[in-house]
Amino acid sequence: MDILLRDGAMTTAVLSFFASAWFGWAQERPPVSWRTPLVVGSVLSVALTVTGGLLAWLNWGSGSVLNDDAAFRTYLIIVGIEFGIAAIGSVVLLVRRRSQYLAPWICLVVGVHFYPMAPVLENAGLYVLATVLTAVALLAVPAANRRGQTISAVTGAGAGAALLLFGACTAVIMAF
Repeated sequence: MDILLRDGAMTTAVLSFFASAWFGWAQERPPVSWRTPLVVGSVLSVALTVTGGLLAWLNWGSGSVLNDDAAFRTYLIIVGIEFGIAAIGSVVLLVRRRSQYLAPWICLVVGVHFYPMAPVLENAGLYVLATVLTAVALLAVPAANRRGQTISAVTGAGAGAALLLFGACTAVIMAF
């Protein structure tokens, strides 16, 4: 897999940024033993976000698959559909007073959106991330219920860890 430097740096920055958000969402009544790992995950995510962002900025002229107008348009369409589906599902959950399912719903939508995004960004690793996030979303509710934990803590910890890992892997791939 040949990732352009700017695209790899942006992928690292974006995945890590959202990892920090998921680690934050996991802070809703997590088990006490999870607090330190969640904070460490958040701090590492922010550090990797800044590093990836700076690397992207410094190499902005190095090229991107999104420099192609068709690819960029497809990217925007996928993101728009993702946001629309996430918003509609969230409103339905809120109206039905099922807010405890917001985290796995959003995680599912985010996971699924990486399937069409992988070819647009020319990054086959996103198929693996899509599968992992989709699995986190589908397994979070039964896992949380079985352990007596909040669904958002289980979903947030799983999604945060997956996004941080994939952001870090992208950074390592870029380095070599």
